[in-house]
Amino acid sequence: MIRFGVIGTNWITEAFIEGANEHPEFKLAAVYSRTEERAREFATRYQVKSIFTDLHTMASSNEIDAVYIASPTSLHAKQAMIFLEQGKHVLCEKPIASNSVELRAMIEAAKKHNVVLMEALKSTLVPNFQEISKNVLKIGKVRRYFASYCQYSSRYDAYKEGNILNAFKPEFSNGALMDIGIYCIYPLVVLFGKPNEVKATGILLETGVDGSGSIVLNYPDMDAVVMFSKITDSAVPSEIQGEKGNLVFDKINVPEKVEIRYRSGEIEDLTVPQKSQSMYYEVEEFITLVNQGQLESKVNSHDHSLIVMEILDECRKQIGVVFPADKK
Repeated sequence: MIRFGVIGTNWITEAFIEGANEHPEFKLAAVYSRTEERAREFATRYQVKSIFTDLHTMASSNEIDAVYIASPTSLHAKQAMIFLEQGKHVLCEKPIASNSVELRAMIEAAKKHNVVLMEALKSTLVPNFQEISKNVLKIGKVRRYFASYCQYSSRYDAYKEGNILNAFKPEFSNGALMDIGIYCIYPLVVLFGKPNEVKATGILLETGVDGSGSIVLNYPDMDAVVMFSKITDSAVPSEIQGEKGNLVFDKINVPEKVEIRYRSGEIEDLTVPQKSQSMYYEVEEFITLVNQGQLESKVNSHDHSLIVMEILDECRKQIGVVFPADKK
């Protein structure tokens, strides 16, 4: 059993626990919250005895082997470092850090203390993405990658009424690119590596974060087009365009329907069964790494996370999004 502590008592942590509980080697052993009352309430819901309101005490505890971090992005690096330096494995919610400077420090600490550090981005670990990866050669020479993730945020209604919630605050390293755009970029990097050039535009909100944006990424023989938004919706699927056909998938964040549409008119359905609790797959990957003594995933690797973070840094620079974390 791998004994996990969790940081964050929000809906994403609840979704993580639901998925993780399907893994036979997962055990929820401890809960952290800033207040004892909230920590106890959350822990009681999941029959967990150990609660913490101090991260250093939690990190030095012999009650956990690993930690899942689901706090605001601006806190990820600082919190992860506390646990890495105490020899605890870290699974950190996406985006793994505020910027590439923070991430490099996290990677260095993980290597120094011989522990697993992995970005908790499920998209590239679910079975249907694996089918995309295995079958992309069937469509011939790839010429374009197109990914769209536009999801109108309920928090935007509050924003327009003058109630600025965390999702639209730069002090938490938030915004559409960090929260939504990363789902489009990470699969691109896993499949095709680092682009030669990145050009980004976006709509900057009054708080200083982006509400939506578009990115064109150039590769030697292809380009990638990415659209993301938290202030509009889109029903457009994502696809990879090749000279022999298109690989089309319904949702870039969690592909559930995947098919190849060949130029001949033939359609090949690549869809495979997939757990409804899709966060299971990141837990499975992480636990396998810990058990096998491997320090990083081959899919959500340190290099992939760093390339993605460098792209996010460059896009924010071009759009004009600056976080307080960038000035440290």
